[in-house]
Amino acid sequence: MRPEVMLAMSPDVADLQFGPRELERLRRLATLGNPLVAADFSSAAVRRRLASVEVLITSWGCPPITADVLSAAPRLRAALHAAGSVRAHVGDEVFDRDILVTTAAHVNAEPVAQYTVAAILWAFKKVPFLAADARRFREDWGYRDRRGELSGLGRTIVLVGFSRVGRRVVELLRRLQVGRLLVVDPVVDPSLVRAAGAEVVTLAEALPQADVLTLHAPSLPETRHLIGAAELASLPQHATLVNTARGSLVDTAALEEACVHGGLHAVLDVTDPEPLPAWSRLYDLPNVVITPHVAGSLGSETRLMAAAALDELERYVTGQSPLEPVTRQGLAVQA
Repeated sequence: MRPEVMLAMSPDVADLQFGPRELERLRRLATLGNPLVAADFSSAAVRRRLASVEVLITSWGCPPITADVLSAAPRLRAALHAAGSVRAHVGDEVFDRDILVTTAAHVNAEPVAQYTVAAILWAFKKVPFLAADARRFREDWGYRDRRGELSGLGRTIVLVGFSRVGRRVVELLRRLQVGRLLVVDPVVDPSLVRAAGAEVVTLAEALPQADVLTLHAPSLPETRHLIGAAELASLPQHATLVNTARGSLVDTAALEEACVHGGLHAVLDVTDPEPLPAWSRLYDLPNVVITPHVAGSLGSETRLMAAAALDELERYVTGQSPLEPVTRQGLAVQA
C-alpha cells in the first residue's frame, strides 16, 4: 500500500524542486492529498492531513517538527529531506519517536565542491584579485607581481573538515593532481583521509603551510571563530582563505584586519553576519571576493535533491534500507 505523503516546505521551494517529472514519480510512489504542500503545521487543513500522513518530504522552509506536530501526526514514520541540513526542523522529539530521517546533503555537496575547487584553482594564480587590480592599474601590468607566486605547482591546500564537501574536494583535486592536501578534522578516522590521498594534520601544523585554506566544518559552538586572529596570522603571506561552509567559523573582525593589513586573500561565499553590513571593509578590498551564498544547489540543481528524496521514498516503500540516514549522534557533528 502506498504511504500518504505531504511536502513540508515553502510553496516557492516546492515549485522549484518538484516539476512535472518529480510530481509524476511522487504520484507513482505515494498517496497525495490536499493540501499537498505545508509551509506551516498550524492550519486546520494541514492538521487534518497530518493525522494520516506517513511520510513528510521536507526542504527549505519546513517548520520545526515539534512534539505538538508529532502528536497531530500519529502515523508519521519518515521525514525525507530534499535539501542539506535537517538541524532547523528535526530535534530530539523526532528521534525519540524512531522516525526515519534522511538527507540529500550528499547531492548538495557536489556544486559546493565544484565552486570550492574552482576557487582554489583561481587562487593559485590570484585570478579574481588580479582582475580587480586590472580595473585600477589598467595598462600598467606591474601589479601582476604584487600578489605572490602565481603558480599551481607544488602548492599546499589545507582543508578544515573532512565532511561530504571536504571529501569531494579532495577527490576532485586528486584527479587534477594538484598540490599537497592536508586535512584537519579531529573526529574523522585518519585512515579514511589517507585512503583518499590526503594527510592528517593538526590545525597548528597546517596553517603555516597553507597556500590555500578551505573550510568545510559544521557550525557548532566549538567551531565558532575556529579561525581567528592567531590562526590568520599563522598563514603565509599571500595565502588565500576560501569559505563555502559557515560564516561563523571565521572571526569577521579578525578577517578584516588580516585582509587589510596582513596580505591575506579571501573568497567568501558565506559570512558572519550574512549578508555583511554595508559598512564592512571587506566589500571594498581588491583581495577579497564575496558571493551571495551561491555555492550550494540553486535553480535546476535543486531538483537533483528532490530526486534523492524520492529515491529514499522508493526505498522506504519497497522495504530497503535508506541511503543517507541521519541519526541523533550524527546530527551532533553535522552542519
